[in-house]
Amino acid sequence: EGTALVVSPLIALMKDQVDRLRALGVAATFINSSLDGVEMGRRQAAVARGQVKLLYVAPERLTMPGMLHLLGTANVALFAIDEAHCISEWGHDFRPEYRELSRLREFFPDATFSSFTATATHRVQADIRAQLGLQGAEGFCGSYNRANLYYDVRPKQKAYEQLVGYLREHRDQSGIIYCQARAGTEKLAARLRDDGFNAAAYHAGLENDERRQRQEAFMRDDIRIVVATIAFGMGVDKPDIRFVVHFDLPKTLEGYYQESGRAGRDGEPSDCILFFSEGDATKQRHFIWEKPSQKEREIALWQLEKMVDWAATRTCRRTSLLAYFEETLENPPPPRTGGRSARCCEVCCTATEEADFTIPAQTAVELIGSGEYVPVPVGDV
Repeated sequence: EGTALVVSPLIALMKDQVDRLRALGVAATFINSSLDGVEMGRRQAAVARGQVKLLYVAPERLTMPGMLHLLGTANVALFAIDEAHCISEWGHDFRPEYRELSRLREFFPDATFSSFTATATHRVQADIRAQLGLQGAEGFCGSYNRANLYYDVRPKQKAYEQLVGYLREHRDQSGIIYCQARAGTEKLAARLRDDGFNAAAYHAGLENDERRQRQEAFMRDDIRIVVATIAFGMGVDKPDIRFVVHFDLPKTLEGYYQESGRAGRDGEPSDCILFFSEGDATKQRHFIWEKPSQKEREIALWQLEKMVDWAATRTCRRTSLLAYFEETLENPPPPRTGGRSARCCEVCCTATEEADFTIPAQTAVELIGSGEYVPVPVGDV
């Protein structure tokens, strides 16, 4: 019984979520800054009358005195805090306003509180519990393993040529290419269009209508490739995204997991490609050292180094990615034997290819002594 209040940081997505709920017959609505005064008053009155089952509100608005007064007149039975990693400084998208949500327990002592996130290490989970007073709450955690995703980290050398070669092989497929800077998205999208690809840029600097039109065009397949900052993708429910490319190095492994995870939501094989260079890491470190807070710098540097370590590893990428989230992969591939299929990652794929040429050391010595050419990987002899 009562109203469930969903705390969401993504104002742009509230309308889509509410529209889907209404299509399912759920009495849902949202209150945010996109509404004019008349419409906002109408929705507030519906909440006060108990006519709203699901109410979406951003964290900034939720702690305003007027909103707290409105909720005090309604029967709010459940708080569902989405993107809960934002409450933790160790999460990949820390937002200070999320810390204010802890006050809700004082105003609504009888309500049930719950939190949800797609990416949270044990440290972040503990922080969420502590900040929201959920130490005694039940915990439910699914697997982080996305078996249909292929992880591929490539040296950022002639990256554009590598990218074009890949896109030509997947011309009829939809994908996202992430860049760190707005200008980078515009430049890369324009270059791809000049080379005949159906691509558009997406970033927070565009007008709201332009962003909405480009997102909708991508959903309809009128645009095949979106070159975007991380402003694009949160909540985009397009199941057949066949590839996600990171043209620049992400800041955190959590962010990378969430962004790359927008590929293959229909369960079909999809590719996650990262172009890695130490130069990108150096640039990120420079930005981090400009942060005013020493604690912020320490956390950001720790997160970046975890990202760099993963990009530089020569062990199974799936195994090491899951290990970051404290999950153990069942039957991981033995080192350099290609024990997992080529659809795992480029490291396992390379190991599989090399394993095809591996021969016993004694036989290799005999063949080399006979003058025959034998392609043996370095170290096997």
